[in-house]
Amino acid sequence: MDAATAAFVSHRNLLFTVAYEMLGSAADAEDVLQETWLRWSGVDLDEVRDQRAYLVRITTRQSLTRLRTLGRRKEAYFGPWLPEPLLTAPDVAEDVELADSVSMAMLLVLETLAPTERAVFVLREVFDLGYDEIAEAVDKSQAAVRQIAHRARAHVAARRPRAAVSADETKEALNAFQRAVETGDLQGLLDRLAPDVVMLADGGGKVFALTEPLVGAEQVAQLLAGPRPSRITERDPHLAVVNGRPALVLRYEGEVDTVLSMRVEDGLITGIYIVRNPEKLSRVEAETALQR
Repeated sequence: MDAATAAFVSHRNLLFTVAYEMLGSAADAEDVLQETWLRWSGVDLDEVRDQRAYLVRITTRQSLTRLRTLGRRKEAYFGPWLPEPLLTAPDVAEDVELADSVSMAMLLVLETLAPTERAVFVLREVFDLGYDEIAEAVDKSQAAVRQIAHRARAHVAARRPRAAVSADETKEALNAFQRAVETGDLQGLLDRLAPDVVMLADGGGKVFALTEPLVGAEQVAQLLAGPRPSRITERDPHLAVVNGRPALVLRYEGEVDTVLSMRVEDGLITGIYIVRNPEKLSRVEAETALQR
């Protein structure tokens, strides 16, 4: 293995994580890595002082370009768009900051940032890069990057969960949620749902899913507890670690049919995220290695 290939391979998981947190799409992150490799393979390594920083810079720039294209695709997307779920290794869940940064709830918060704000936030808050390195990656001055970072932190802080929730708390909420749905226990569901709970379902126009966000405990509970062909009982659910957090993976006739994750705050479910688009379920079959 030549030096350029060895350097790329040793940092590949890190670069994938950067691209995925920027894009919320594993497929697009893999495309970004291909583009990063093409550019990296033509670099004179004797001129590179810090290979990790250089590779992150290429990946960030390619992600920013891809993010703008992805934004146009999302505008034409049928129904709510949700990030592509990843079956993650146990070590991701053990790294609390990494698990939080790739959680479905956090990725949806990152979706509300402008592309450059998202890049600066991810590189600074998740990967702890210096302002000088970030400035090179996003083609801004250090002073501008500091202002962007401050603005992005305030934006995220106003929208992220108020307190960290343990994996055990999330598992308990998922199990209670599953029991309530399986038995059609409307009151049991209402007891678990926050009054302003939001449910999003991503089918991409390919399978049955909600075409608009559903808001409010009554509406969400009535839908989930009612008789529907997509009831959890028919989908062989099991717990798995998805995006660093416990989630329900539902299979139908042996194939992954649905991934259901949730946001829990103060013991109540405030967000339910259901991914059913078949094109987004391939990364739930095998673990994806992430790295900071």
